[in-house]
Order: sequence, then structure tokens, then C-alpha cells
Amino acid sequence: MEQSLFDQMNYLRQRTITTVKDLSDKEANAIPEGFNNNILWNTGHICLIQEQLVFAFAKEPMGTPDDFPALFAMGTKPSEWASKPPALSELIQLLQEQPVRIQERLKNRLNDTVALPFVIPGLKLQTFAELLTFTFYHEGTHIQAIKMLKKINELQTAL
Repeated sequence: MEQSLFDQMNYLRQRTITTVKDLSDKEANAIPEGFNNNILWNTGHICLIQEQLVFAFAKEPMGTPDDFPALFAMGTKPSEWASKPPALSELIQLLQEQPVRIQERLKNRLNDTVALPFVIPGLKLQTFAELLTFTFYHEGTHIQAIKMLKKINELQTAL
């Protein structure tokens, strides 16, 4: 089961990277009218949330820059950024490295119970496997947001 979860994580991450890898920084930073966030924010948010849900709960050092929560946490938006965000290429590099670190640090630990469960209304996640699989759902929703933003940007550029 462990290898299956890691395989799913790697597959999903490749889908995310494929979705954004050919975009320019200008395209990644475009915010369509009526939206709060852009492709860059969604990409950074995917990275940050997986980092927090896996490494923070494992009491392992996080591999993201210190300013990531201020840039990419839930409720943040580019119009309020106080520091310069990373380039899309930097985020892609972090996205590529993250699954490798997760596998290295959580190998043979996925069924371990975390010290403090992650609780949101209607859901209580108590093992590393549960936390990791939740990040798959989360990443999938943001891949869809990225695809939607790409399509809107393409349509607006075409007009």
C-alpha cells in the first residue's frame, strides 16, 4: 500500500508540473478580472500545503522558504504580497524535489499516528497516510483551478 500511495503522489505531481511547466512568468502571474489569485499562487499553495501537512506533522524540517506562508497560505493573495514571490521555475523545482523528500522521510511511517491530528469540520486525519492522501485531493482541486485560469488567460489574450 505504501508504494501505491507514493506512486499516486508522483503521478499527481507530474500532472501538476506538466500543467504549468510551459508557462511564462507573465502568464503565471496574470490575474483574470474577478479573481483573487493566479497560477503562481495556486502552484505555491500546492507546495506549501503539502509541506505543512506532511513535514510539520512529522516534526521534520520544512523545505520551503520562510516567506511561503505569507505568500501562499489559505486566504493570501498576490495583491497583498509584501515580498517578491519566487519565479515559476523555482516553484517547479520545489515541486519536483518535494515528493522525493516525502518518500525519504516517511518511508515505513505512513501508518504512524501523528502527535496532533489535523481536524477540519467533518474530517479528522490521524496518520501520515491520511494526511498524504488528503494532499492529493487538495492538489487536484488546485490543478483544476490552474487549468481554468490558463483557459481564461488564453481567452482574454485572444480577444
